[in-house]
Amino acid sequence: MKLYRARIPAIANNVISELVNGGDIEVEPENHGEAELDLVSIMEEFLRRDFQLRERVKEQMSVANVGYDQYGKWRSRLAEEWNHPTGEAVSKFLARQFIENFMISRFVEEVFTEDALLWRKTLDLLRNHDVDERALREEAIASIKNEREGTVDYEIAMQKALREVKKRKGLI
Repeated sequence: MKLYRARIPAIANNVISELVNGGDIEVEPENHGEAELDLVSIMEEFLRRDFQLRERVKEQMSVANVGYDQYGKWRSRLAEEWNHPTGEAVSKFLARQFIENFMISRFVEEVFTEDALLWRKTLDLLRNHDVDERALREEAIASIKNEREGTVDYEIAMQKALREVKKRKGLI
């Protein structure tokens, strides 16, 4: 799962609303916004740490004089060292963090559902907000005209097209 900052408020609202409406948790109407803000802060902290990880990977690669083609390997290694989730583990990590928050939050009055079931429901809600990165990329590729793949101009056009697709979809 890739978490987009622009989607965070919608994810938080959806998770709280669905779990309240499903009778899994109780949140007083006046505390609904605060309960959402708790989830927003969890997701923003994840993004902050993810940004730190990316910056550290770039620094280490620069010092080691390693090409950008090795970025994925270096990021995976450092993420493992930091115990920072990547890929599919992100949604599982966030679901666990949300459940822990529900248990201690003063804005969640009661949790009625067993942890394992609540985790699965929360995980499903998070996955509903997952973005198909491949489809975004394919849409961007389809919009590129008159550039030969593998060239610098193509890569520049690709980044520009991908940014436009993400803007259209409300991801940035």
